[in-house]
Amino acid sequence: MQSGTQNTNPTWQKLKACGDLMRISKPIGSFLLLWPAFWALWVAAEGIPSSGLLFIFTLGTFLMRSAGCVINDFADRNIDAHVKRTAQRPLPAGRISAKEALILFVVLLLASFALVLFTNPLTIYLSFGGVILAFCYPFMKRYTHLPQVVLGMAFSWAIPMAFSATLGEVPLIAWLMYTGAVIWTVIYDTMYAMVDRDDDIRIGVKSTAVLFGDMDKVILGVLQLLTLSILILLGLQLQLSIWFYLGVMVMAGLFIYQQYLIRERQREACFTAFLNNNYAGMAVFIGLFLHYLTR
Repeated sequence: MQSGTQNTNPTWQKLKACGDLMRISKPIGSFLLLWPAFWALWVAAEGIPSSGLLFIFTLGTFLMRSAGCVINDFADRNIDAHVKRTAQRPLPAGRISAKEALILFVVLLLASFALVLFTNPLTIYLSFGGVILAFCYPFMKRYTHLPQVVLGMAFSWAIPMAFSATLGEVPLIAWLMYTGAVIWTVIYDTMYAMVDRDDDIRIGVKSTAVLFGDMDKVILGVLQLLTLSILILLGLQLQLSIWFYLGVMVMAGLFIYQQYLIRERQREACFTAFLNNNYAGMAVFIGLFLHYLTR
């Protein structure tokens, strides 16, 4: 009886709509955002990041990913209604208004910014770049076929911020890691875009999946090799041990599996390949973690 009352309560329904807008029940995006942040924290702190920074970046990752989802759905509110997979999202379904979505976006940004205030001035300055990238990404698909690159820049922005928060500066090695993470993001978000490619072409939405066309699998393969090469170069620059390279090898194996999944470009298989990248990012982190743990 109580459950039924709760489910029909307007306040509860609004809170549930906010949670759905933030993708609380679908944490894959938070994990994909978190792994590069953890790579950077462990490298910058040489395996011993402070508990404070771990808390700030873990919670900040969740808040910024949620904010990104909110502004993405706000930007796509008139498009999502025409895409089968997104038609029932809170905004196109009318469960939450555009004004309420913008208020939620601002609240999430302010909460994220409050966390950054506990770091240092350089990290605070860098945080504004992250906000600009997160805000711009959803609108890029109207003007360029490369919104996935902007998403990669936004998703990987925690890397220079983590180095800055730990060291007070952003060394060149941070930008090498950032480049690899951006390319990796383009890979998995292109796989994600392949799920909706037919709908996107029909309604005129741009993406790398649309741009790559029949060359998608080949280009993704090249980008996967480039990501692995950058990570190997990173390992050489940092003189990392075999544990890190084993992590990169696991990522390589998962990349091969992803190519197998997308071979026929079926929607469900492409989405599974996208999800599989969580394990790829985790493998690299485990390699870094074991390197610093055993040295």
